[in-house]
Amino acid sequence: QVQLTESGGGLVQDGGSLSLSCVASGRTFSRYTLGWFRQPPGKEREFVAAHVGSYGATDYADSVKGRFTISRPNTDTVILQMDNLKPEDTATYFCAGSWFAGGYVKKTSQFYDWWGQGTRVTVSS
Repeated sequence: QVQLTESGGGLVQDGGSLSLSCVASGRTFSRYTLGWFRQPPGKEREFVAAHVGSYGATDYADSVKGRFTISRPNTDTVILQMDNLKPEDTATYFCAGSWFAGGYVKKTSQFYDWWGQGTRVTVSS
């Protein structure tokens, strides 16, 4: 059984940094996609960033480009480094895994098969 376990998150001031980590267990994701979505209070879940293991492809939501960095230190771990955080980044962040192993990133949640429990990020102004 696949499990995605997140850590990190918390409260930070406007302009601060946080790092989120996600470890996959139950199968290897060496070729497949691991990424992050977020759900702001009262809003829909949205794509943040993802990495495709087979090609090393990465992509980001426009709202976080230049501020967030996704990395994959090993096949089953994905890290989201979040710098210059803004109040609008406040959300519950979810790690997500997909069977997709193509040369680009899928940005819609329907393509993701596994989800973590979520970790809360709050940015105060």
